[in-house]
Amino acid sequence: MKRQGLKPRFRIGTLLPLGRPQLREVFPFRRSWIAIGVLAAFDAAFLIPAVTTFRQAWDAWSRFESLFDLVAAVFLSAWLTGWSIAPLLMTSILLLMLFGREVLTVRPGRVEIGIGLPLLGLTAVYDAAKMRNLRRVEPPPKSGTAWRGAHLAFDYGANATEFGSAIDAARAASLIRGIQAGTRSAIRSGEATSAEREGEWEPVPLLAESAEDAAAEEEVAWVNEPPSLTSLSALLLIAANLVPVAGAIFLGWELSDVMVLYWAESAIIGFYNLCKIILIGRWFALLAGPFFLGHFGGFMAVHFLFVYTLFVKGPGTFGGEPGGDLSEVWALFGDLWPALLALFLSHGYSFVTNFLGRQEYRRRTVSHQMGEPYGRIVFMHLVLIFGGFLVLLLGSPVPVLIAVIGLKVFLDLRAHIRQHGGKKAENGTQSN
Repeated sequence: MKRQGLKPRFRIGTLLPLGRPQLREVFPFRRSWIAIGVLAAFDAAFLIPAVTTFRQAWDAWSRFESLFDLVAAVFLSAWLTGWSIAPLLMTSILLLMLFGREVLTVRPGRVEIGIGLPLLGLTAVYDAAKMRNLRRVEPPPKSGTAWRGAHLAFDYGANATEFGSAIDAARAASLIRGIQAGTRSAIRSGEATSAEREGEWEPVPLLAESAEDAAAEEEVAWVNEPPSLTSLSALLLIAANLVPVAGAIFLGWELSDVMVLYWAESAIIGFYNLCKIILIGRWFALLAGPFFLGHFGGFMAVHFLFVYTLFVKGPGTFGGEPGGDLSEVWALFGDLWPALLALFLSHGYSFVTNFLGRQEYRRRTVSHQMGEPYGRIVFMHLVLIFGGFLVLLLGSPVPVLIAVIGLKVFLDLRAHIRQHGGKKAENGTQSN
């Protein structure tokens, strides 16, 4: 449910006392030992396979001699990265349940309410002149705030803010007097004004370093035309995809080279997608980023082993001894560096001009962005694998290879325009 009206300022930092506030009160969390015990059991259950996988990954990285060994090491590391998110999150919650606190800090003109651990927490800063109805609350049983017991609350815009726990009437009266005196303003009673209720809480536009920057971004958002077949990003995408055609005609590139190249393009797409997740999620990207690396890295590791075994070594290697000379693998990528550079720059230009320049991040969510690469990558490689089998069957690689690359260019452009075809600014501003 979206919140409306006035929004406090938020900051992340220490909850230790800074300066000389007029009033500072620490409210330790009320602990449920049953809940702590259940969470600790689940945390231990997730930590055991994480530790086991870490040992396996360590052993795999300490001694690998073939491509198969390298892929196993990468896959185990990716699996460990993704799997570790759950115990990391549960351990963080367990620490909060054991040592977490709320901290009320009162300074002239403002009230700060922080929540977290002593060295790290999230603090909301409220303008005391806009606070209303400071009061003691007795929550009904089985309500969402019943765990607090009697606590303090105040209204801010259209929303109520609650803090503290197990506060008796005498202490509540003392705290209310301290807040009134410390802020040096009379906290009023009554309803919010219409202006204080207007507007929904929206995330601050990413890359905005101040309120003025945020307002400026609001004014210019979505004023550019979406990409078309003649836009520079689309033309660069076509040019990057035509490099393998030149390689096939003039440099003798084979099907295996093209397959490895487009696998590497998937890795490039994953790299820029991780950058997008970081820009969208900010602090949440500390969890979302490793989780994406885990499942995408595992997918890419197994995918490369499949491409290498089927198209580089040939179908006849199935059922044989697992392996793959690493020097041959490095040589494959070394020969393809011009095409790899072209694809990296093409996707980089699209990232800068579309995702950043056209502010596509403002209409994306982390959950959407985490799954975005898969549809394009899976469909693209299904086409490439089908075309690869045609090359193997017909025995004449160049014509079919060029046809497959042409189809891949068409699918890439279609996906590119669909992905970046955003709306124009809602304020009616027309692009030139």
